[in-house]
Amino acid sequence: MHASHPAGLTVGRIGPVPPSPADDPLVRSVGRTPLLPLESIARSDETPLELWGKAEFRNPSGSVKDRAALAIVRAGVASGALGGGRTLLDASSGNTGVAYAMLGARLGFPVELYVPRNASRDRLVRMRALGAEVVLTEAAEGTDGAQRAARRRAEAEPDRYFYADQYHNPANPGAHYASTGPEIWGELAGRITHLVAGVGTGGTISGTGRFLKEQDPSVRVVGVEPTGPMHGLEGLKHLPTADRPSTYDELVVDETVRVETEDALRMVERLAREEGIVVGPSSGAAVVGALRLRRRPGSSVAVAILPDAGENRPEALP
Repeated sequence: MHASHPAGLTVGRIGPVPPSPADDPLVRSVGRTPLLPLESIARSDETPLELWGKAEFRNPSGSVKDRAALAIVRAGVASGALGGGRTLLDASSGNTGVAYAMLGARLGFPVELYVPRNASRDRLVRMRALGAEVVLTEAAEGTDGAQRAARRRAEAEPDRYFYADQYHNPANPGAHYASTGPEIWGELAGRITHLVAGVGTGGTISGTGRFLKEQDPSVRVVGVEPTGPMHGLEGLKHLPTADRPSTYDELVVDETVRVETEDALRMVERLAREEGIVVGPSSGAAVVGALRLRRRPGSSVAVAILPDAGENRPEALP
């Protein structure tokens, strides 16, 4: 038997669920993550760099994807697309799947996820533990293949599924425009000069960057990608060889830097030992990208998005 929820909207097979994050303590804890100074990492005799990490691993399921997943669920409920017994269906490399599964368990709707076979075991275990049905797709096809498989499933049974489609759902960047960007701007009192973030769906960098540029057009937005299609930076895309998500706004991103997996893993070790922060490889890649700003003339105040905790992928830790 499922636990009762506060009165509100009806979703899935359960009954009432909270209509807004304010009605549920777990859902309400999404966002408002701290900015952490990375002083040891940034210390240099070269060009000054004030470096901050946006601690997105402090979200309830452990990653930045809680923001987009919640926005997508709320938009689905508001439109009526999610409800009436329909199952939330999407593709994920891991973190968004965990976020969907958490929300489904908490709010009472079923979740079905298409995930590449080589996704980390930890994330697969967590998705299943939270009650999601997980369908594994070909590892060599990555998240692009998982998306194609999920789309075929949704098209075959449109009455059964709400296809969340995180790679093309405007609620994804919208979540970051409404929350991540304002948080960073407020916490630094508008002093930010550079936003540095990994590119996966593109939602984080596009939504956050758009908000920051509206406040100050001189803010530079730097996207971080792997150096090629075969890499160990789970959650990130090498856009030249991948299906480009419509949630990625190339007009917002001023430049792209590409980071080797080995460099990102070395930075993961440095962050743990010098800053006391245990994060995943995509966080390491973002910090590597931010440190390249030291080569530029003038001082910078940079924020690197730290998408998830190292516990989400323990095999990647040193």
